[in-house]
Amino acid sequence: MPAELIEVRTRADLIKFIKSQWNFYKNDKNFVPPIILDRKKLLDKSKNPFYQHSDIKLFMFMENGIVKGRIAGIINRLHNEIHQDKIGFLGFFECINDQSIANLLFEAAENYVKEKGCESIRGPVNPSMNDEVGLLIEGFDSPPVILMTYNPPYYIELFENAGYKKAKDLYAYHIDDKFFRDEQFTRLQNLVRQRYDIKIREVNFTNKEQFKQDVETLKYIYNEAWQPNWGFVKMTDEEFYFLAKDLKQIAEPSLAIIAESKGKPVGFALALPDINQCLIYNKSGSTLGALWHLITKKKKINLIRIIVLGVIREYQQKGIDAVLYYELGARGTKLGIYQAEASWVLEDNMMMNRGLTEKILANVYKKYRIYEKSFANL
Repeated sequence: MPAELIEVRTRADLIKFIKSQWNFYKNDKNFVPPIILDRKKLLDKSKNPFYQHSDIKLFMFMENGIVKGRIAGIINRLHNEIHQDKIGFLGFFECINDQSIANLLFEAAENYVKEKGCESIRGPVNPSMNDEVGLLIEGFDSPPVILMTYNPPYYIELFENAGYKKAKDLYAYHIDDKFFRDEQFTRLQNLVRQRYDIKIREVNFTNKEQFKQDVETLKYIYNEAWQPNWGFVKMTDEEFYFLAKDLKQIAEPSLAIIAESKGKPVGFALALPDINQCLIYNKSGSTLGALWHLITKKKKINLIRIIVLGVIREYQQKGIDAVLYYELGARGTKLGIYQAEASWVLEDNMMMNRGLTEKILANVYKKYRIYEKSFANL
């Protein structure tokens, strides 16, 4: 069979696109196989509400019937409306260590977004900034935690040799329980609780109506707290409920918390058990295999990922973030978990970076990069 670049058009093509990821990590001990059913849902235009305002086109480079590379070109119309941009995105990139094949893949995604009127392209995002984001550039010595990306180191050269430049770096912080045991930090967060009458409550996962109300609260805080951030796109109601439904299946209720000041919701935090520590054994990516490993290896989990922690703007810089971190630390230790990853954090989010390094005593242990390429001089 000839070597060729093809567009994914059929259901069989889509399955081949998804399963091709295994081709690039055969001997990589840190590779966590995705659950195939989850990937299908993520890419399903009829099920994922992201595609109500976005378009995607998938490409594969085939040689002798084997996928040697893949990529997606993505148009996020909501992003361009909010940021007044003419930018496209690329995602789901995988490739053997061959620059010529990588260039063909990049060109396919670039040409697709150019045809839609874009003047530049940014990525990787899979498929948006609210999903898995960035190319791993530092920290290849350990597996990714839940909902974070992973790739071979040579991907950096494939991107940069194709003319991609750094747009923004994202940090992942490692946290242990020393901050939670620090007397000064404990006093600080207690003072904040008293000053602003902070009460912490859990998201109600058991009562259907209360859960709906809590999701509305989380959506309000999320969209309010993150709106100034670079690249942020407010999630639609459908997207938020789609995400909440997924996260509900893997969330630990005690680690989904809302901070209220005098009864008003002002912040929330969500930490997820790092189920990648179980899924790394699910070599086939099957759903039944994932369930089996989650049941039999749950006790191996020794880390949580702080996936979201935010405070609405009028209550920022008052120390409420410290209360939320402390509360997650206390609740994590009750579960027998003494480590956390806080990710991802924009490199220029000075308030959060300072809080993590100075208050929480955390250290950056992985870095991810979002690349960008302008078509202006091409």
